[in-house]
Amino acid sequence: MLETALLIDSNAVSATGGETFERLDPVSHEVTTRASAASTDDAARAANAAARAFPGWSQTPPSERRDILFNAADRLIARTDDFVEAVISETGGTAGWAQFNCRLSANILKEAASMATQVTGEVIPADKPGSFAMAVRQPCGVVFSMAPWNAPVILSTRSVAMPLACGNTVVMKASELCPRTHGLLGEVLNEAGLPKGCVNVIHSAPAKAPDIVEALIAHPAVRRVNFTGSTRVGRMIAEKAARHLKRCLLELGGKAPLIVLDDADIDAAVDAAVFGAFFHQGQICMSTERVVIDESIADEFVEKFRARADAIRASDPRNPDCVLGAMITEQAAQRVKGLINDASMKGATLVTGGRQEGVFVDPAILDNVSPAMRVYHEESFGPIASIIRVSGDEEAISVANDTEYGLSAAVFSRDVSRALAVAQRLETGICHINSATIHDEPQMPFGGVKASGYGRFGGKAGIEEFTELRWITIQNGRAQYPI
Repeated sequence: MLETALLIDSNAVSATGGETFERLDPVSHEVTTRASAASTDDAARAANAAARAFPGWSQTPPSERRDILFNAADRLIARTDDFVEAVISETGGTAGWAQFNCRLSANILKEAASMATQVTGEVIPADKPGSFAMAVRQPCGVVFSMAPWNAPVILSTRSVAMPLACGNTVVMKASELCPRTHGLLGEVLNEAGLPKGCVNVIHSAPAKAPDIVEALIAHPAVRRVNFTGSTRVGRMIAEKAARHLKRCLLELGGKAPLIVLDDADIDAAVDAAVFGAFFHQGQICMSTERVVIDESIADEFVEKFRARADAIRASDPRNPDCVLGAMITEQAAQRVKGLINDASMKGATLVTGGRQEGVFVDPAILDNVSPAMRVYHEESFGPIASIIRVSGDEEAISVANDTEYGLSAAVFSRDVSRALAVAQRLETGICHINSATIHDEPQMPFGGVKASGYGRFGGKAGIEEFTELRWITIQNGRAQYPI
């Protein structure tokens, strides 16, 4: 068991009153982490520390901010083994998944570092004689970030990297399900040379999380909020932020469709479906939840898909040969099993899989899924692929859009122009042609529409989220006024 403290003003400190909470290993059910449980007073201390650090950090030359973030990337990679141990024991993810998290997170830090010199503006022609007008972007202040457990290193890094690159300071609320993993990121950033108070990490017991979140959103120094997680919680975050007129960036749930048109390369589509539906137990916001396939090729696709899924079994992530690890909790696994049972009772065919033992769920393929079934509408966040057979492109587009979510999608066709025409009509923030629904690059504008949230992480789109656009003029000569 490891102890994890709060990080406030660059110091590892205990919570007020010494309160703690415990995170259990989802596989062994033993205590793996004991974390300090912050109070609302601790949250205020963290926000105040970030506010004190903001004037100095916002005026730090961009090259210095860039160097510190590059250093953080190197230190993160150097501590990969620590992150791997934490990810396995706290979330049930595999070693390979944790290592991938570290590699992509290092790239997120490097990309954010490169953006430090790209916080630019423009000169705008003014109608007023002798007036020189500029639109400039400046750091906004303290950013409150909330990261989830499912891609714990990637999404926590993403929540803080661009805000820091733009000259803001940060209070990050770690997930109660992976406090050690998120705490490690705070350590890495602190060790990389960030000035005192620039990054602060708060842990909270599950029961106290709503109070902590509300206190930080309400704190007068907090100027931006970003949250990655469920749509249910995202709605509550948006409501709280709106009451205080705080801008927020929300990256929420998904129900990603993989559309396979009748001229698709079936083998390539199967490869993408296996990866998209089952990688990391389907616990990724971009996971392929629905395979929307033309009925003329569906039988061939399903048989090849079944053969691939049959070869994958969920097992202990500490097993070196493990491909599919544990789900985050047994309750999550039981919910997935419930979706499978509901669909089967309502006429779907369970092609393969669906074994659920504790936190382990084998990949499941459900054929002939219809709107009468829960799995048609609900985000499963588990290793389930729903096959929905359609006739023609128009029906495929209609079915793909028949969801409240709109994050990621994919279209497979040998005719790229045809696939592009379909992609342009999909109600998603992201779409990949002839590639899987799961794909992320730090420089890309990542985000969704509808119930998948709003705002964009990544690249120059991220700069817009974490800066204020200001209009500044300089008057040359004496101005003339009407009175």
